[in-house]
Amino acid sequence: MRAKAIVPREQANRDVEEILAHYLDKEAAHAALGFIDALEKAYAHIGHHPATGSLRHAHELHLPGLRAWPLTRYPHIVFYVEQAHHIDVWRVLHSKRDIPAWMQESDNA
Repeated sequence: MRAKAIVPREQANRDVEEILAHYLDKEAAHAALGFIDALEKAYAHIGHHPATGSLRHAHELHLPGLRAWPLTRYPHIVFYVEQAHHIDVWRVLHSKRDIPAWMQESDNA
């Protein structure tokens, strides 16, 4: 089976930029590179196995189909919705964040 393309929304790209800036501000270039590697692995996984992400937040947020997949060794979660031909990545958030509040910031278009 061919992997579905990963298509991050603008807000998801901003999330990633902010996370990288945080690591670089702390002069932790190795952590920034590790984060990128973990994110790429998460994207590859959900591209091949989109149904494996948790639906827990979909129920909490009343967003059918919203799934969450955690990054390995990093406290971040990829939030996405599987579409017919691609994976729509909504956000990449720290797991300690107030997840319902992300809806207020998201460009849900």
